[in-house]
Amino acid sequence: MTHHNNTLNKIYALMFYMALVLLTFILPSAYADDGQSNKVRIFSAGSTINAVTDICNLFIEKKMGEITPSFAASSTLAKQIDQGAPADIYLSANPKWMDFLEKNNMLEPGTRFDLLGNRIVLIAPLNSTMTITIDKGFDLAGVLGDEKLAMGDPDHVPAGIYGKQALESLGVWDSVTLKVARSKDVRAALALVERAEAPLGIVYSTDAAISKKVKVVGVFPEESHPPIIYPVALVAGNATPSARSFMEFLKGEDAKAIFEKYGFNVR
Repeated sequence: MTHHNNTLNKIYALMFYMALVLLTFILPSAYADDGQSNKVRIFSAGSTINAVTDICNLFIEKKMGEITPSFAASSTLAKQIDQGAPADIYLSANPKWMDFLEKNNMLEPGTRFDLLGNRIVLIAPLNSTMTITIDKGFDLAGVLGDEKLAMGDPDHVPAGIYGKQALESLGVWDSVTLKVARSKDVRAALALVERAEAPLGIVYSTDAAISKKVKVVGVFPEESHPPIIYPVALVAGNATPSARSFMEFLKGEDAKAIFEKYGFNVR
């Protein structure tokens, strides 16, 4: 009987020890989660890096809350959110990827709206002597020669998608499709031209505006591609008061001034 009691005591002691170990891990994480509830996470298109970083910093300076931005191609971010990445707000450079998340019920109903507009331009290194008039059938292939045209991958990067649509409508896409250096996002395309690894690139006018190493050599006609619209929305299940507060901040005058400083059209 004594042996039996000793065995039971050992089992109870082991169970008690295991419970303590579990509590050691569970309690801190529970408090940590609670402490993070005021921290907003925004996934934002790569072309908004400068403006959104400034807006986040201002939001924090005004003691309105904590916010952490993450930047990448809109397609990459949308796919990450769809796979469960921890984002509260999604700012896309293309309605297509916002539609993708909406179709998959990944957006908080009623929170989506169009925030910004932009233009696409043709850029060259600052010391380039190229002069190009963008119009129907212009000889982009001839200007490029054996060189490459830098642009976001037109299969999924919004700036590349708009660029391809513009070139198709102007009747020159087929002549340059094999000359395209497909970049992971628009900033990577900008970097290729900044380093003179490509003589020409297609980027947003806002990207060209923040670089001291490139110049705009042509602006694509607005009618050559669909309107460039940046929609924003809350991610489903993450409509916290802090996230809603930042969404309102994005609509405000302070944010508008910053977006316009970087060349965006605030809608």
